[in-house]
Amino acid sequence: MPHLHIERFCEIGFPQSEDGVRYHFIAKNANHDDEKLICVSVEEDNFFLLVKEDGTKSLLKSDKLTRPASIFNVHKALLGYAKLAKLNILASNVPEHQKNVHLEEISALKSINYFATTFPHAKEIRIEVGFGSGRHLLHQASHNPDILFIGIEIYKPSIEQVLKQISIQKLENLLVLDYDARLFMELVPSNVVGKIYVHFPVPWDKKPHRRVISTTFIEEARRVLKVDGRLELRTDSENYYAYSYETFIAFNKTVLHINKNKDIAISSKYEDRWKKMEKNIYDVTMINEEESGELAFEGSFSFDDVRLAHAEILKLHGTTKKLENAFVHFERVYTTDEGVMLRISMGNFDRPEHVYVIVNKDKASYYPEFPLKSKSNIAAHQFLDGLLHG
Repeated sequence: MPHLHIERFCEIGFPQSEDGVRYHFIAKNANHDDEKLICVSVEEDNFFLLVKEDGTKSLLKSDKLTRPASIFNVHKALLGYAKLAKLNILASNVPEHQKNVHLEEISALKSINYFATTFPHAKEIRIEVGFGSGRHLLHQASHNPDILFIGIEIYKPSIEQVLKQISIQKLENLLVLDYDARLFMELVPSNVVGKIYVHFPVPWDKKPHRRVISTTFIEEARRVLKVDGRLELRTDSENYYAYSYETFIAFNKTVLHINKNKDIAISSKYEDRWKKMEKNIYDVTMINEEESGELAFEGSFSFDDVRLAHAEILKLHGTTKKLENAFVHFERVYTTDEGVMLRISMGNFDRPEHVYVIVNKDKASYYPEFPLKSKSNIAAHQFLDGLLHG
């Protein structure tokens, strides 16, 4: 993660701009004096820089929760703030050179709001969950120009590498998203996807609730897949294979194809290594046979006027509200010049979403974007709105 070790943190006057970066305000942790968040925007990215102070030195880096996929915008924000505040940099892993030429005009990287508000239309859509090196995803996109591919990944270097290859290969049928695939599936329209690839997911043997394949994920896959559409799981883990098979077969009606050590057109470098080690590769393919009803949600993420006093909002720190099918947990609270800010985990217990809520006087809003529109998130928001409204 890019960061600057600095001798002493200095606060600038807000708002202020430097080299295309806008610094909007600073939020200070109400319970820990050593933590601050700086709200910045670069191009279309909105995120926080995190300040951690430790006596004789401080650390300035990007906030993990809001960090954008574009690492170069993070670099610009860090270096711009250091210049404005005249910080004494003790150590840095932030390069000062310009971004890679192949990433200058990339439009393939999309935000979750892009898919939530204007989900793309195509003759056929295919989704790859956790594309890693991108070898399979890029091969599929280059050999199927009439199909729209959506690649989902949270590992930043993998995203940058695939974006670079999209530019080099001039691919116009591939979109990339940095988001939790389990949450993303809940906003995909019904009956539009031809294939879903889940190749070599993290097994999560010690934390099975974090696995991509689950009853809920399969239910969403069945909904979004066209008739005869397919969910293809490929894994080298015998535990994951056995778990997934049992999860698939538990459905009242399902069609599965099972393969062992099946060769495919393109494989990852890890798969090549495992084959040399004579490690078994398992494929579980679910074929959808039924058309699903249209996706529909009721509710919004707008807030009524905030009537709860700011001092009372700060007291929410560390509290949790469990609802019937959702929850809201107040992780941290901050103060700003114009009000307060909350860091919240909310929604589904197994797939929580982490967001910030900024309260300026009597107005509240999510930052940097709305939560995903799901039933659990809407239920959590309705509770939060009622709590702040008083």
